[in-house]
Amino acid sequence: MPSSLRLLPATSSTAVRVAEITATFWVIKGLSTALGESTSDYLVQAVDPVLAVLGAFVVFVVALAVQLRQGRYRPWAYWFAVVMVGVFGTMAADVVHVVLKVPYLYSSIGYALLLAAVFWTWWRVEGTLAMHGVTTWRRELFYWAAVSATFATGTAVGDLSAITWHLGYAGSVAAFAIAICVPAAGYRWWHWGPVASFWIAYVLTRPLGASVADWTGKPSGVGGLGYGDGVMSLLFAVGVLVMVAVESRRRRSVGSGAEPGWNGRPPRSGGRPARPPV
Repeated sequence: MPSSLRLLPATSSTAVRVAEITATFWVIKGLSTALGESTSDYLVQAVDPVLAVLGAFVVFVVALAVQLRQGRYRPWAYWFAVVMVGVFGTMAADVVHVVLKVPYLYSSIGYALLLAAVFWTWWRVEGTLAMHGVTTWRRELFYWAAVSATFATGTAVGDLSAITWHLGYAGSVAAFAIAICVPAAGYRWWHWGPVASFWIAYVLTRPLGASVADWTGKPSGVGGLGYGDGVMSLLFAVGVLVMVAVESRRRRSVGSGAEPGWNGRPPRSGGRPARPPV
């Protein structure tokens, strides 16, 4: 079958279905990863772990279904899905270690291989991994598969760093904060590709956010600040809600009459759309 036909999506659109990459995006992403970690840890302690996992899975499926039905980027639906990927993804990664007794090193490698397989398949089928290219239902399915794999990978890597490698929660925060600067610097000064830089940073936000959540929420006896997972879940949730509200207001202020460009903003004067960051 000709490649031009093979790559035809079931549903075509010019609207980007996922968030554009801005400073606000990275702030919300960081808060959502921390929220996923703290909420997961709180729920499995507050209620029966089996019920917590099953309940999180149901809400995760609902959130993803709602997002997929939008057909374009809507902040509330998109970030609800991201938060639930964080909550359920954390639980799923923890089950592999706690229930199946798989060491963090092996689970980290396994999830990294799964993520690589998702990226390889996505590239083979669609020919692009770019965020601004997620304009069809099928590409969005690949996108969410990759997002889920990044959360699982990041969760395992964060625990590997803090527990197996004995960096502790504070040490892991510092290590991943430094690590996430590498793709940013590579894109800004070393001419790294924007798509690769984005996905490397995206993966690293997960262990960074999870380490922040563990550091602030866990008891001082295990290296945390002792504020509690429940309290930190509430604070991170408020932060996400505030930032999503800011993002929604910003998008409304852009102007509803203009046709959005590749990154969701109206075209620049002269009709040429703004260059997408990825």
